Amino acid sequence: MLIQGLAIAHALVVIVFSMRILLRDNLSSAARLAWFMVMLFTPYVGVFLYLLFGEISLGRTVHQRHNEIFTRLRAMAEGGQGSCDQNLEGNVETEYQTAFRAASVDGFGTTLGNKAELLADGVSARSRLIEDFDSATESIQCLYYIWLDDNTGRNVAEALARAAKRGVRVHAMADGLGSRKFVRSKHWRDMRNAGVKLSVALPMKWVIDTILFSRLDLRNHRKITVIDSCITWCGSQNCADSEFSVKAKYAPWVDIMLRLQGPVVAQNKLLFASDWLLNSGEEVPESFDMKTTVIEGGFPAQIFADGPTDRRGASPQLFATLLTLARKEVVISTPYFVPNSTVLDAICAAAIRAVDVTVIFPKHNDSWVVAAASHGYYRQLLEHGVKIFEFRDGLLHSKTITIDRKLSLIGSTNLDLRSFDLNYENDILLRDDETTQLIYDRQQEYIAQSDSVTLEDVNAWTYHRRIWNNVIATIGPIL
Repeated sequence: MLIQGLAIAHALVVIVFSMRILLRDNLSSAARLAWFMVMLFTPYVGVFLYLLFGEISLGRTVHQRHNEIFTRLRAMAEGGQGSCDQNLEGNVETEYQTAFRAASVDGFGTTLGNKAELLADGVSARSRLIEDFDSATESIQCLYYIWLDDNTGRNVAEALARAAKRGVRVHAMADGLGSRKFVRSKHWRDMRNAGVKLSVALPMKWVIDTILFSRLDLRNHRKITVIDSCITWCGSQNCADSEFSVKAKYAPWVDIMLRLQGPVVAQNKLLFASDWLLNSGEEVPESFDMKTTVIEGGFPAQIFADGPTDRRGASPQLFATLLTLARKEVVISTPYFVPNSTVLDAICAAAIRAVDVTVIFPKHNDSWVVAAASHGYYRQLLEHGVKIFEFRDGLLHSKTITIDRKLSLIGSTNLDLRSFDLNYENDILLRDDETTQLIYDRQQEYIAQSDSVTLEDVNAWTYHRRIWNNVIATIGPIL
């Protein structure tokens, strides 16, 4: 009787959760199949995993509020962010206009008159950022996925507190999971006492409710900094030292950061404002004026923002569009590579068209699961002619793509399903020969510190390793 009861319970668990999976119209076929496999072979563990990681919706109310917030903020911006096509004609080559249209999420359009400075490394970027904070006279907005209690984290907190004490309107946010220790720390309280307005993105308060109706790892992965409405920072660096104390054995973490000026600053400020309102529940603060400054002779640029409340598939669609536009050369750097079929096919198709496609990954990844899944795609990439390099000297955390040394995308988005489906991300798409060449040169520096991976190397892997990589890659759609 006991065995019969367990068999019935097993069948009910599989049927109930299989029906739930089948009722989800927004689930890809690959993800649906992966969940079926997990439920079939490990039903009870599968149920637990599905409750934790199966759902990707924040709820209808959050989606509605997201749309309402952007409607209000776009009205405040008074057209400063541009409509999708407003500035494309005559300013961006016809063949690249498709990329800017694909990047238009939440109404962001192409801005003109921007300039950028590429910082030499993470240390110099953070030092320059502190200088910007100390020079601020009006307002500061910043949002970080990971904010650590280290030299960088404390220095940033102290600079924000100094700014608030001298009358600067300062708003700071941190993700509830990535910065969970810092938002409970003395430094967070000190900022509040100094007058800094604080908020936690996706706070970890109602864990059971989150598990039942959403998932714990829906996170705000953005890195946004805006100073006096005239400077913004974009790139891969969190508010942490390159030694990254929580995962020190993979250090140094190698990041890339752009310091930008021009109308694109207002777009980043609008994006921060949307996150602030969505998470804090407050009304629009007066420091969120959307004034813009146009740099004479500057380049076209546009914010690309994606998240679980935005258009589904926006990130892979943009990456696929960029790869389709390439005629000569594509260079990609990403720490995490678990692509969907749209991006994987676009990479391979570009190489088949005789485009020189190079991808750079870290040799030692801080996620063994992602590392195994990434390796599962190596053979397919290599057989299509893609060049693979693995960065030796630390964890390459830089997320970049350059197209024909003319078009660049830089920001927080990884080429993995977590960035595509789960995380709030922010990037900047720009059309500028000089800036793109600088990013391309940085990519070449990464390659110089990397080992080439060949098809012969992959063929030399043991059967055990190949099976393991392919098993993990098979369940990649639900990682």
